[in-house]
Amino acid sequence: MNTHYDLIIVGAGAGGGTLARYLAPTGKRILMLERGPWLPRELDNWSTQAVVIQRKYETKEVWKDKDGRPVNSNQHYNVGGNTKFWGAALFRFRERDFHSHPTKDGMTQEWPLKYDVFEPYYTQVEKLFDVHGIRGEDPTAPPMSEDYPFEPIEHEPRVQEIHDDLKARGHHPFHLPVAIRRDDRNPHLSACIRCNTCDGFPCLVHAKADAEMNAVRPAITYPNVTLMTEARVLKILTNPSGRAVTGVQAQLRDGVQTFTGDVVVVSCGAINSARLLLMSTNDKHPRGLGNNSSDQVGRNYMYHLLGWMLAITGKTHATSFEKTLGLNDFYWGEPDYPYPMGNIQNTGRVNAEMMKAMLGKPLAGMTFEQMAERSTNWWFMTEDLPDPNNRITLDGDTLRISYTENNREPFDRLLARWTELLEGMQFVDQVVKVSQYISNKVPVSGVAHQCGTVRFGADPKTSVLDLNCKAHDLDNLYVVDSSFYPSSAALNPTHTLMANALRVGDHLLERMKVYRPTMDVLLQATRAPSPGSQAARRQPVSV
Repeated sequence: MNTHYDLIIVGAGAGGGTLARYLAPTGKRILMLERGPWLPRELDNWSTQAVVIQRKYETKEVWKDKDGRPVNSNQHYNVGGNTKFWGAALFRFRERDFHSHPTKDGMTQEWPLKYDVFEPYYTQVEKLFDVHGIRGEDPTAPPMSEDYPFEPIEHEPRVQEIHDDLKARGHHPFHLPVAIRRDDRNPHLSACIRCNTCDGFPCLVHAKADAEMNAVRPAITYPNVTLMTEARVLKILTNPSGRAVTGVQAQLRDGVQTFTGDVVVVSCGAINSARLLLMSTNDKHPRGLGNNSSDQVGRNYMYHLLGWMLAITGKTHATSFEKTLGLNDFYWGEPDYPYPMGNIQNTGRVNAEMMKAMLGKPLAGMTFEQMAERSTNWWFMTEDLPDPNNRITLDGDTLRISYTENNREPFDRLLARWTELLEGMQFVDQVVKVSQYISNKVPVSGVAHQCGTVRFGADPKTSVLDLNCKAHDLDNLYVVDSSFYPSSAALNPTHTLMANALRVGDHLLERMKVYRPTMDVLLQATRAPSPGSQAARRQPVSV
């Protein structure tokens, strides 16, 4: 078997999958190595007991926190990575997010490239991943060269009531930009059935536009692209001088094998990409790859301040697909508070089993079933700041996440402000706050928004990667996931990492001296025109 490739991509998730899809039409031999299997397609995909309570699809490996306590994370190892379980919200970062700006706990980190560089790639991602939305609804949104490729997902009646009341009070609610295979005007042609097990669950009917469905599967339709699952890369190898990587060593089901490549791209997520670089020590790189010049590998880990709110009212409703509404009116603060507070959006539907798992006992005088049918459910996000002491390290063979929370005050203010709004609209009688992944409850186990750890920049002394996301210390090693982030903003991170994967893809096309695939070529693998949709809009085909 020929084990040499033009390009080796480690990880088949949001970054690696997007890059593979983009480069697949070039004819270059591409190998994708994915640590996990294909996610099983089974009834348990929609089972709260299996997914939420038993945590069936999450990794069983145990990490450590900064004090050595065990961490059972919600990391998923499978084709498509964590996107198989995402809520599919794809936000562009705001223009100001790319510039250093004050927060309550200090200044954010300046990005070496600004919004204008990423804008055309955001547009491409929205086409590749079937994003629905409306340009102009959110006043904080950055300029867009094109509208979203699909019409917004419609609000169900209860969510529409909240939307209308917010607008009547002078606020600016908007339809969430979501990546799902749904056309509300032609539901009979849609894969999505607007179920109540979307956010946090894998989709049994393959209706999410996740990295498996919209990136990896289209990529492997090309004969020059090979995907190996259950292939965990143990180490990246270099030449004797240590200036270039030569390949990777991977644990397969039948033993360890070495694959060589002209270029290696690491895309394991911010936590595991840092881990792999730190594991890849040799005489020339005693602290791990990419770490000689800066000692920055693993540092500046971020994952936002995140929280849920269950807003319980006396009014029952039959909402199924709830995650359609967002509000950024407090993203940059408010008149009497000059610091950014963050984003508010619906979560997916929270059912009685989930509430019981989260709360233990119901509110007085109610059952969990009554709480569920009376609740609306909200997700809050505030930016955390990069801190070199918040980092990924190795403790022998065990991964350690050292993290100390910062910028808490604006997060608490955001929750309080939203509670006041709901109470003022009489949309809530009782509020149950479930602050996950913060404080002392589950401080580091929630890793869906992981970023930082392998920062990009122009200075090799303060960054691991150059502006093309190539390691400063090596000639042909790249990292394409959210680890390159200098700061976290206060929005879901996946859109920006996917856009960056396409941007790095353009650089690799130049490096490999091959043509740039057109959008029509990229789309034709999985798409067909949709009857009844607007001109120039396309409907994904069910797979």
